[in-house]
Amino acid sequence: YRRLIDRAHAAGKCVVGATIAPYKGWQEWDPAGEAVRQRVNAFIRDSGEFDGVTDFDRVLRSPYDPERMLPAFDGGDHLHPNDKGMQAMADAVDLRSLDCGTG
Repeated sequence: YRRLIDRAHAAGKCVVGATIAPYKGWQEWDPAGEAVRQRVNAFIRDSGEFDGVTDFDRVLRSPYDPERMLPAFDGGDHLHPNDKGMQAMADAVDLRSLDCGTG
C-alpha cells in the first residue's frame, strides 16, 4: 500500500483507501484470513497514509457477527454484495474525498 500511495502521490493523485468487507461463510474464509483482513483494515483506517478512507467493512458487516456480511446485503455467496449492498457501498463514498484539492 505504501508504495502504491507514494507513486500515486508523486503523480499528483489522491488516494482513498477502502476497507475489506466481511466474508465469513464464503468457502475460503478461515480465522487466519480474517486476522489478515482485520490487520489490513486497521492499517487502512488508522495509518494516516490515505487521503481519505471509505469503510466498506463498517457499512456491510452484521452487528451480530462482524465477520459476516449483513444478510440484507449478501448476494448469496457471503463474499459479493447484492444490489442493496452495492448501493450501501456507493452511498458510503464521500465524493469530496476523491477531489483532494487537486482539481
